[in-house]
Amino acid sequence: MGRRGLGGGGGGGGGLLEPWRRGRLLWQFSSRISSYSTASPIQTPSESGGRILPPKSRLTWRRLLTGSVLGSIIGGGAYVGTSDEATISNWAFQGASLLNPLFKFFEPEDAHRLAIWAAAHGLVPKEMRPDPSILGVTLWGRTFSNPVGLAAGFDKNAEAVEGLLGLGFGFVEVGSVTPIPQEGNPRPRVFRIPEQGAIINRYGFNSEGIVAVAKRLGAQHGKRRLAETTREPFGSDNRLAPGNTGTGILGVNLGKNKTSEDAAADYVQGVHTLSQYADYLVINISSPNTPGLRKLQGRKQLQDLIKKVLAARDEMQWGEAGPPPLLVKIAPDLSKQDLADIAAVALALRLDGLVVTNTTVSRPDAVLGLVHSTETGGLSGKPLFSMSTEILHDMYVLTKGKIPLVGCGGISSGEDAYKKIRAGASLVQLYTAFAYEGPSILPRIKSELAACLERDGFKSLREAVGADHRSC
Repeated sequence: MGRRGLGGGGGGGGGLLEPWRRGRLLWQFSSRISSYSTASPIQTPSESGGRILPPKSRLTWRRLLTGSVLGSIIGGGAYVGTSDEATISNWAFQGASLLNPLFKFFEPEDAHRLAIWAAAHGLVPKEMRPDPSILGVTLWGRTFSNPVGLAAGFDKNAEAVEGLLGLGFGFVEVGSVTPIPQEGNPRPRVFRIPEQGAIINRYGFNSEGIVAVAKRLGAQHGKRRLAETTREPFGSDNRLAPGNTGTGILGVNLGKNKTSEDAAADYVQGVHTLSQYADYLVINISSPNTPGLRKLQGRKQLQDLIKKVLAARDEMQWGEAGPPPLLVKIAPDLSKQDLADIAAVALALRLDGLVVTNTTVSRPDAVLGLVHSTETGGLSGKPLFSMSTEILHDMYVLTKGKIPLVGCGGISSGEDAYKKIRAGASLVQLYTAFAYEGPSILPRIKSELAACLERDGFKSLREAVGADHRSC
């Protein structure tokens, strides 16, 4: 057997970390925890050269002790007493669940950056237990061991792909990635509404840009030298190979720059640069935090945009597996006519899929009057579930079940994921619940989802997709 432990490998290297290195990194991690203060936010990546730096504040010894003890337990315990992979994984996820509550002491964006740092350095659990066979699904010629993915917005710059996939997600979607680096909106720009398990964000497509992300993805997949461009040939047959060279399925979510006057050109540039590293691509035209972006969901604008992006993808030379599927991510704040128009365009142009939905600019009754509920930005989390699932249900009908749908919005349990699947989703994505609960939510959701499928007599996940429409 190989080495056992918690991590899925660091951002720059593969495999599990050696115990001595893991212990050193966990000590650094616990020291970072001890030195953080909500009154003194950490520096942004641009201010710190891409590194997460602790604020200039006195150490809080209570947090130091807590972080150090938990770090020592998690770092060393998984190597003691057993070599059984299931036991080790179970222990590791339990350990992570003990550590996760400490993140609530940080400002939301600081907690986000710290989580990315931990995943990039392998300081997260490594799922070594096989997924229940009933959760497996094949879509677009790609095999997903389970349908539960991590939504775009968590790993915006592809810093921690290996560590996040190692948690046991069926797929991870990075981005949104813009052509040119941009800072996004000023801080503070992320706000928790813990009473409802919700978050409001107005990040504004903060991105290191396609060049930086291409270099990371190229290094992670070993596809080509860092200096090579996407137009250069891959392999002896002068053809590009789609992503799918590492472990797990990788999606790349593309955005446009805030000041760009030609949205299509931005998305085309993203396709040319990043599509070779992706198992699928997503065109994000639904973020509420980039002025004018949602106007691209109009029928004519959407049709023109998709035609140009598909042409850009298809003009590249691809191997036998063909080009990566192209999906579009839509908003929940759409009228019935808007949805019908999007469905018509998707069917006419044979779009490969839709991600349903992004965050909402509306404020459901459940959050009204709560602290931060009046902040500008997109609302995600539990209050979005009903709205996004209704859109998913309608879109399945409008597309006649012919276009794969990815259900996103408010999932926090296996039952929630199951409801999305019955409404028409072939895959589902998490974000906000993962941010609140940490890695331990993932094995729980997968186990609950498998139980739901078996309870209702389904032999496979595919049988359950759109089941609500067949029972009407």
